[in-house]
Amino acid sequence: MIRKIFKWTGIALLSVLSLLGIGYAVAAFSINGRIRKNYAFAKESLEITSDSATLARGKHLVAIKGCQDCHGADLSGKIMIDDGAVGRLPASNLTRGKGGLPDNYSTADWVTALRHGIDKTGRPLIFMPSHETTLLSAQDMAAIIAFCQTVPSVDHELPAIDLGPVAKVMGYLDKMPLLSVEKIDHAKAMVAEIDTAEGAVQGKYLAISCSGCHRTDFKGGDPLAPGLPPVPDLSLSGNVGKWTKEQFINTLRTGKTPSGHQMNSDDMPWKMTAQYEDKELSSLYAFFQTIE
Repeated sequence: MIRKIFKWTGIALLSVLSLLGIGYAVAAFSINGRIRKNYAFAKESLEITSDSATLARGKHLVAIKGCQDCHGADLSGKIMIDDGAVGRLPASNLTRGKGGLPDNYSTADWVTALRHGIDKTGRPLIFMPSHETTLLSAQDMAAIIAFCQTVPSVDHELPAIDLGPVAKVMGYLDKMPLLSVEKIDHAKAMVAEIDTAEGAVQGKYLAISCSGCHRTDFKGGDPLAPGLPPVPDLSLSGNVGKWTKEQFINTLRTGKTPSGHQMNSDDMPWKMTAQYEDKELSSLYAFFQTIE
Protein backbone atom coordinates (compact mmCIF):
# COMPACT_ATOMS: atom_id res chain seq x y z
CA MET A 1 0.00 0.00 0.00
CA ILE A 2 2.76 2.45 1.02
CA ARG A 3 4.72 1.50 -2.10
CA LYS A 4 1.70 2.40 -4.27
CA ILE A 5 1.30 5.75 -2.48
CA PHE A 6 4.97 6.60 -3.13
CA LYS A 7 4.62 5.48 -6.73
CA TRP A 8 1.61 7.67 -7.49
CA THR A 9 3.04 10.58 -5.50
CA GLY A 10 6.19 10.34 -7.59
CA ILE A 11 4.20 10.21 -10.81
CA ALA A 12 2.15 13.24 -9.76
CA LEU A 13 5.28 15.19 -8.81
CA LEU A 14 6.98 14.35 -12.10
CA SER A 15 3.86 15.41 -13.97
CA VAL A 16 3.78 18.77 -12.18
CA LEU A 17 7.49 19.33 -12.82
CA SER A 18 7.04 18.40 -16.47
CA LEU A 19 4.18 20.86 -16.86
CA LEU A 20 6.22 23.59 -15.18
CA GLY A 21 9.14 22.81 -17.46
CA ILE A 22 6.94 22.98 -20.54
CA GLY A 23 5.38 26.22 -19.32
CA TYR A 24 8.79 27.80 -18.77
CA ALA A 25 10.02 26.62 -22.17
CA VAL A 26 7.00 28.27 -23.83
CA ALA A 27 7.55 31.51 -21.91
CA ALA A 28 11.29 31.61 -22.62
CA PHE A 29 10.79 30.85 -26.32
CA SER A 30 8.21 33.62 -26.60
CA ILE A 31 10.27 36.25 -24.76
CA ASN A 32 13.48 35.39 -26.62
CA GLY A 33 11.69 35.73 -29.95
CA ARG A 34 10.08 39.04 -28.99
CA ILE A 35 13.43 40.44 -27.84
CA ARG A 36 15.02 39.59 -31.19
CA LYS A 37 12.20 41.13 -33.23
CA ASN A 38 13.10 44.10 -35.41
CA TYR A 39 10.86 47.15 -35.67
CA ALA A 40 10.87 50.05 -38.09
CA PHE A 41 9.14 53.37 -37.51
CA ALA A 42 9.32 56.58 -39.48
CA LYS A 43 12.22 58.67 -38.27
CA GLU A 44 11.20 61.75 -36.32
CA SER A 45 13.31 64.65 -35.25
CA LEU A 46 12.87 67.56 -32.91
CA GLU A 47 14.32 71.03 -32.93
CA ILE A 48 16.85 70.97 -30.13
CA THR A 49 17.94 74.24 -28.56
CA SER A 50 20.53 74.61 -25.83
CA ASP A 51 19.47 77.85 -24.22
CA SER A 52 19.68 78.03 -20.44
CA ALA A 53 15.91 77.71 -19.90
CA THR A 54 15.68 74.56 -22.03
CA LEU A 55 18.68 72.95 -20.34
CA ALA A 56 17.30 73.80 -16.90
CA ARG A 57 13.96 72.25 -17.83
CA GLY A 58 15.71 69.17 -19.20
CA LYS A 59 17.80 68.77 -16.04
CA HIS A 60 14.66 69.02 -13.90
CA LEU A 61 12.79 66.47 -16.01
CA VAL A 62 15.70 64.02 -15.93
CA ALA A 63 15.58 64.26 -12.13
CA ILE A 64 11.81 63.87 -11.69
CA LYS A 65 11.21 61.28 -14.43
CA GLY A 66 13.50 58.74 -12.79
CA CYS A 67 16.21 58.79 -15.48
CA GLN A 68 18.93 59.08 -12.84
CA ASP A 69 17.41 56.35 -10.70
CA CYS A 70 18.21 53.86 -13.46
CA HIS A 71 21.05 55.45 -15.43
CA GLY A 72 22.90 56.95 -12.46
CA ALA A 73 23.42 60.50 -11.26
CA ASP A 74 25.89 61.17 -14.09
CA LEU A 75 23.84 59.12 -16.62
CA SER A 76 26.77 56.76 -17.18
CA GLY A 77 24.55 53.76 -16.45
CA LYS A 78 24.47 51.19 -13.69
CA ILE A 79 23.31 47.65 -13.01
CA MET A 80 19.78 47.92 -11.65
CA ILE A 81 19.31 44.24 -10.84
CA ASP A 82 21.85 41.42 -10.63
CA ASP A 83 20.08 38.34 -9.38
CA GLY A 84 20.38 34.78 -10.60
CA ALA A 85 16.64 34.19 -10.80
CA VAL A 86 15.61 37.58 -12.17
CA GLY A 87 18.77 38.11 -14.19
CA ARG A 88 21.16 40.97 -14.81
CA LEU A 89 19.54 44.23 -15.94
CA PRO A 90 21.96 47.09 -16.65
CA ALA A 91 20.77 50.58 -17.62
CA SER A 92 22.75 52.04 -20.52
CA ASN A 93 25.51 54.61 -20.39
CA LEU A 94 23.83 57.65 -21.97
CA THR A 95 27.02 59.72 -22.24
CA ARG A 96 29.49 59.78 -25.13
CA GLY A 97 32.19 58.07 -23.10
CA LYS A 98 33.58 54.57 -23.67
CA GLY A 99 30.71 52.12 -23.34
CA GLY A 100 28.20 54.90 -24.00
CA LEU A 101 26.37 56.20 -27.05
CA PRO A 102 28.18 56.07 -30.40
CA ASP A 103 29.32 59.25 -32.12
CA ASN A 104 26.63 58.87 -34.78
CA TYR A 105 23.78 58.65 -32.25
CA SER A 106 21.45 61.35 -33.52
CA THR A 107 18.53 63.33 -32.18
CA ALA A 108 16.25 61.09 -34.25
CA ASP A 109 17.73 58.05 -32.43
CA TRP A 110 16.93 59.67 -29.10
CA VAL A 111 13.35 60.30 -30.23
CA THR A 112 13.01 56.72 -31.48
CA ALA A 113 14.08 55.36 -28.09
CA LEU A 114 11.84 57.67 -26.07
CA ARG A 115 8.85 57.50 -28.42
CA HIS A 116 8.94 53.89 -29.60
CA GLY A 117 11.07 51.89 -27.18
CA ILE A 118 13.61 50.58 -29.70
CA ASP A 119 17.33 51.08 -30.14
CA LYS A 120 19.23 52.41 -33.13
CA THR A 121 19.11 48.99 -34.83
CA GLY A 122 15.35 48.53 -34.37
CA ARG A 123 15.57 46.04 -31.52
CA PRO A 124 13.35 46.49 -28.43
CA LEU A 125 14.81 48.31 -25.44
CA ILE A 126 14.45 46.06 -22.40
CA PHE A 127 12.98 47.44 -19.17
CA MET A 128 13.04 50.98 -20.54
CA PRO A 129 9.78 52.80 -19.67
CA SER A 130 9.20 54.18 -23.16
CA HIS A 131 5.48 53.57 -22.68
CA GLU A 132 5.75 56.53 -20.28
CA THR A 133 8.25 58.75 -22.12
CA THR A 134 6.27 58.39 -25.36
CA LEU A 135 3.60 60.55 -23.70
CA LEU A 136 5.97 63.46 -23.09
CA SER A 137 5.20 66.69 -24.90
CA ALA A 138 7.49 67.54 -27.81
CA GLN A 139 8.77 70.50 -25.80
CA ASP A 140 9.69 68.34 -22.78
CA MET A 141 11.19 65.55 -24.88
CA ALA A 142 13.37 68.10 -26.66
CA ALA A 143 14.46 69.53 -23.30
CA ILE A 144 15.46 66.10 -21.98
CA ILE A 145 17.43 65.34 -25.14
CA ALA A 146 19.11 68.74 -25.08
CA PHE A 147 20.26 68.23 -21.48
CA CYS A 148 21.42 64.65 -22.04
CA GLN A 149 23.46 65.73 -25.05
CA THR A 150 25.39 68.18 -22.86
CA VAL A 151 26.32 65.88 -19.96
CA PRO A 152 30.05 65.14 -19.64
CA SER A 153 31.36 61.93 -21.20
CA VAL A 154 32.01 59.13 -18.74
CA ASP A 155 33.88 55.93 -19.58
CA HIS A 156 31.74 53.12 -18.19
CA GLU A 157 31.33 49.81 -19.96
CA LEU A 158 28.45 47.66 -18.76
CA PRO A 159 27.74 43.96 -19.24
CA ALA A 160 24.98 42.80 -21.55
CA ILE A 161 21.45 42.20 -20.35
CA ASP A 162 20.91 38.62 -19.23
CA LEU A 163 17.32 37.77 -18.34
CA GLY A 164 16.78 35.06 -15.77
CA PRO A 165 13.86 32.62 -15.60
CA VAL A 166 11.78 34.80 -13.26
CA ALA A 167 12.06 37.84 -15.55
CA LYS A 168 11.12 35.76 -18.60
CA VAL A 169 8.09 34.21 -16.94
CA MET A 170 6.91 37.53 -15.45
CA GLY A 171 7.45 39.23 -18.78
CA TYR A 172 5.48 36.52 -20.55
CA LEU A 173 2.64 36.92 -18.04
CA ASP A 174 2.81 40.71 -18.44
CA LYS A 175 3.73 41.14 -14.78
CA MET A 176 6.98 42.96 -15.60
CA PRO A 177 7.24 45.72 -18.25
CA LEU A 178 10.12 44.21 -20.19
CA LEU A 179 9.16 45.40 -23.68
CA SER A 180 7.64 48.86 -23.81
CA VAL A 181 7.54 48.73 -27.60
CA GLU A 182 4.60 46.34 -27.30
CA LYS A 183 2.63 48.70 -25.04
CA ILE A 184 2.86 51.89 -27.11
CA ASP A 185 0.35 53.37 -29.52
CA HIS A 186 2.97 54.17 -32.15
CA ALA A 187 0.52 56.12 -34.32
CA LYS A 188 -0.26 58.61 -31.54
CA ALA A 189 1.17 62.04 -32.29
CA MET A 190 3.09 64.05 -29.73
CA VAL A 191 1.43 67.09 -28.25
CA ALA A 192 3.49 70.24 -28.76
CA GLU A 193 3.44 71.42 -25.15
CA ILE A 194 1.45 70.96 -21.97
CA ASP A 195 -0.37 73.21 -19.53
CA THR A 196 2.07 74.04 -16.73
CA ALA A 197 -0.48 75.87 -14.56
CA GLU A 198 -0.94 74.31 -11.13
CA GLY A 199 -3.90 71.95 -11.04
CA ALA A 200 -5.29 68.55 -11.97
CA VAL A 201 -4.48 68.94 -15.69
CA GLN A 202 -0.77 69.29 -15.01
CA GLY A 203 -1.09 66.56 -12.35
CA LYS A 204 -2.49 64.11 -14.89
CA TYR A 205 0.49 64.74 -17.16
CA LEU A 206 2.99 64.33 -14.33
CA ALA A 207 1.24 61.18 -13.08
CA ILE A 208 2.37 59.33 -16.20
CA SER A 209 5.57 58.65 -14.27
CA CYS A 210 3.52 57.06 -11.45
CA SER A 211 1.56 54.72 -13.73
CA GLY A 212 4.43 52.28 -14.24
CA CYS A 213 4.14 51.10 -10.64
CA HIS A 214 0.68 52.25 -9.53
CA ARG A 215 -0.99 51.00 -12.77
CA THR A 216 -2.75 53.11 -15.36
CA ASP A 217 -5.79 53.54 -13.11
CA PHE A 218 -3.53 54.45 -10.15
CA LYS A 219 -5.30 51.84 -8.02
CA GLY A 220 -2.10 49.94 -7.28
CA GLY A 221 -2.21 46.20 -6.78
CA ASP A 222 0.07 43.21 -6.49
CA PRO A 223 3.85 43.58 -5.97
CA LEU A 224 5.79 44.39 -9.13
CA ALA A 225 8.28 41.61 -8.45
CA PRO A 226 8.79 38.82 -5.91
CA GLY A 227 9.88 40.21 -2.55
CA LEU A 228 8.49 43.70 -3.15
CA PRO A 229 5.56 45.15 -1.18
CA PRO A 230 2.06 45.59 -2.66
CA VAL A 231 1.59 48.82 -4.62
CA PRO A 232 -0.63 51.40 -2.86
CA ASP A 233 -3.89 52.77 -4.26
CA LEU A 234 -3.46 56.52 -4.93
CA SER A 235 -7.14 57.20 -5.59
CA LEU A 236 -9.80 58.40 -3.16
CA SER A 237 -10.66 54.77 -2.39
CA GLY A 238 -7.16 54.10 -1.08
CA ASN A 239 -5.36 55.19 2.07
CA VAL A 240 -3.29 57.79 0.20
CA GLY A 241 -6.47 59.41 -1.07
CA LYS A 242 -7.44 60.22 2.51
CA TRP A 243 -4.29 62.24 3.20
CA THR A 244 -4.38 66.03 3.23
CA LYS A 245 -2.38 67.91 0.60
CA GLU A 246 0.20 68.82 3.23
CA GLN A 247 0.58 65.16 4.26
CA PHE A 248 0.86 64.08 0.63
CA ILE A 249 3.56 66.64 -0.17
CA ASN A 250 5.50 65.92 3.03
CA THR A 251 5.47 62.18 2.29
CA LEU A 252 6.78 62.68 -1.24
CA ARG A 253 9.45 65.03 0.10
CA THR A 254 10.67 62.93 3.05
CA GLY A 255 9.51 59.37 2.39
CA LYS A 256 7.78 59.34 5.77
CA THR A 257 4.03 58.62 5.75
CA PRO A 258 1.55 60.37 8.06
CA SER A 259 1.58 57.25 10.25
CA GLY A 260 5.35 57.62 10.76
CA HIS A 261 6.44 54.78 8.46
CA GLN A 262 9.71 55.51 6.65
CA MET A 263 9.45 54.15 3.12
CA ASN A 264 12.35 52.35 1.47
CA SER A 265 13.50 54.49 -1.46
CA ASP A 266 14.06 51.30 -3.48
CA ASP A 267 10.35 50.52 -3.21
CA MET A 268 9.01 54.07 -3.52
CA PRO A 269 11.41 56.56 -5.18
CA TRP A 270 10.71 59.42 -2.77
CA LYS A 271 14.22 60.79 -3.29
CA MET A 272 13.11 61.42 -6.86
CA THR A 273 9.73 62.90 -5.96
CA ALA A 274 11.47 65.13 -3.40
CA GLN A 275 12.87 67.03 -6.38
CA TYR A 276 9.41 68.00 -7.69
CA GLU A 277 8.46 71.65 -7.38
CA ASP A 278 5.73 72.49 -4.85
CA LYS A 279 3.25 73.29 -7.61
CA GLU A 280 3.98 69.94 -9.27
CA LEU A 281 3.29 67.99 -6.08
CA SER A 282 0.14 70.06 -5.51
CA SER A 283 -0.94 69.26 -9.06
CA LEU A 284 -0.37 65.54 -8.53
CA TYR A 285 -2.47 65.66 -5.38
CA ALA A 286 -5.24 67.55 -7.19
CA PHE A 287 -5.29 64.93 -9.95
CA PHE A 288 -5.37 61.92 -7.62
CA GLN A 289 -8.23 63.56 -5.74
CA THR A 290 -10.32 63.34 -8.94
CA ILE A 291 -10.06 59.53 -9.10
CA GLU A 292 -12.83 57.67 -7.31
